[in-house]
Amino acid sequence: MNAAGSLGFSPELHGPIDLGRLGAFVTNPISLRPRSPARGRRFMSFPGGFMLHTGYPNPGFREVVRRNRKKWERSLLPVIVHLLAENPQDLAEMVMQLETIEGVVGIEISLPLDVEAHMVTTYTQAVVGELPVLIRLPLERALELADSFIGSSIAALSLGPPRGVLPVESGGVIRGRLFGPSLFPQALRILSELVRDDLPVIGSGGVYSAGDIEAMMSVGALAVQMDSVLWRGGW
Repeated sequence: MNAAGSLGFSPELHGPIDLGRLGAFVTNPISLRPRSPARGRRFMSFPGGFMLHTGYPNPGFREVVRRNRKKWERSLLPVIVHLLAENPQDLAEMVMQLETIEGVVGIEISLPLDVEAHMVTTYTQAVVGELPVLIRLPLERALELADSFIGSSIAALSLGPPRGVLPVESGGVIRGRLFGPSLFPQALRILSELVRDDLPVIGSGGVYSAGDIEAMMSVGALAVQMDSVLWRGGW
């Protein structure tokens, strides 16, 4: 699978990626209300990867659905719509509408980076309905939050990019999400620990080759999501 934020809001049949190699398509993150791009510097490289700070810009749920509904309904790939969890009420409103759209086979939810463990169940209850639900946890908090999902009705956990901080030449720092092959050892360790706890997990993080995919599947991943490697045109 592609990871949310890597291939847009709907499958592009004539793009550089051979979508026939994917088992499902995951949309860019969508919020109920429009979000503007982050201000200031948004990209910075480091050995083994790069940092990206975008603010998850999108035109808002209603506009995304208006532009892409027909494409989702006609898609040859199953579509999983990725929603940003800004509050449980917004999530419930979006999920109810998605349940009426053909072609949408599941929902993936990004929990807030600073979500408190006692709120996880509240978010989960807001989205459980007719469609399977994936909950994407920040890689660095996955083990901390995983206990909240033992015995729950979610379809699987997925792993989102960790956050980092880098200094800038002018002084100060920038913060953002981390990508690149250097993340793979950490991602594989966390995946294997979650699987040992009998949790259903979709692996992700630093996946840049077929060998990386095979390694994650070998430790028990249900599936594997790829992110920045797809921007190079494939893996």
